[in-house]
Amino acid sequence: MSIKQLLDSNIRDIPDFPKKGIMFKDITPIMQNPQVVTSAIKEIIKEVRGWDIQAVAGIESRGFLFGIPLAVMLGVPFIMIRKEGKLPYKTIAQSYELEYGTATIEMHIDALKKGDRVLIHDDVLATGGTAEAAAKLINQVGETVGFSFIMDLAFLNGKEKLKDHAENVSSLISY
Repeated sequence: MSIKQLLDSNIRDIPDFPKKGIMFKDITPIMQNPQVVTSAIKEIIKEVRGWDIQAVAGIESRGFLFGIPLAVMLGVPFIMIRKEGKLPYKTIAQSYELEYGTATIEMHIDALKKGDRVLIHDDVLATGGTAEAAAKLINQVGETVGFSFIMDLAFLNGKEKLKDHAENVSSLISY
């Protein structure tokens, strides 16, 4: 079975969540199957292996699920990108537009060294707004070398928003 088939058979459709008319793609069943998690991490590593990655940044909170083991298996540090006010030490921040208002993400000021090459990981690429903000945050100190996602909701064209920040954008499955 291919990784796409394996993931697809472990992603649950939830109609009308979080609001009517939306078909939510739930990755919870993936997390309940250690073999699928392991296969997904190994596949991400295959896709990003040649990108000269010096750190992996995960976007709160589901980007931590695969981002931490990904960093461990690549032998590089893991950087937490969190919502404003959630990190205990001095931070740098990046604000971005949401459908209704703005949000801010942060990372510790000492998370990167000048010029570090960073892979940004999150579970889902939707419109690309959060991932783009993460790239802008990383680029204040380091360099975004690429993005990895478990799933790309391609109909929302999130990849287009990321092309200006890194040439490498990888997802294991697209809908």
